[in-house]
Amino acid sequence: MQNGTVRGYFRDIWQTVYSILVGMRISLKYCFAKTVTLQYPDMAPALQPRYRGFHFFEIEKCIACDLCAKACPVDCIYIEKTGPRKIDKATGVAAGGAMTRYAIDYSKCMFCALCVDPCPTECIHMGNLHDLSGYDRESMIVEFTDLAVEGLQTPQPLWMQRDNLPEWARQRKEDWVEFRQSDDKLSGKNEVRREKMQAAMVASVPSKKK
Repeated sequence: MQNGTVRGYFRDIWQTVYSILVGMRISLKYCFAKTVTLQYPDMAPALQPRYRGFHFFEIEKCIACDLCAKACPVDCIYIEKTGPRKIDKATGVAAGGAMTRYAIDYSKCMFCALCVDPCPTECIHMGNLHDLSGYDRESMIVEFTDLAVEGLQTPQPLWMQRDNLPEWARQRKEDWVEFRQSDDKLSGKNEVRREKMQAAMVASVPSKKK
């Protein structure tokens, strides 16, 4: 066997081993890391910025274009409207036909976020709520139009509905009730936003610029 061929043989072995070590570097680091236990629910769960939790839906900006439902790989989004809707550029709020239903079946949802990217008005987002328990399949279908009537953008888990919440949970609940996740023309106008959310369920006409 020639020397060049022998060197190439062992070089291929080294490159294979090196590639595996590079790929496993992060995994190996965590294998030897000290285990830390979070005392949940007294302490907040550690969620990464890229975490994809239960959606929050800004119904006042939804034009019911069905792009999120079409992008969903498991067909878990249901949208119903009485007519076409259009964003009013002056207010940043959609008007037109009434939103009669916007629902997500979380017994099927994969939390892939494929529904978020195609939205032209950026009204559907992945949130940071991590626990939505249910006692039957029907309770796993969240009717966001019903939530909008109550002035909510995201479902409240059972643990969030308690009175004696830990400080972190109380703060997280307050963030959602006060719409601190939303950043648009209605920021800081909570009562106006609630009115627009409820108005989305009623047919209207976009305002005309003079």
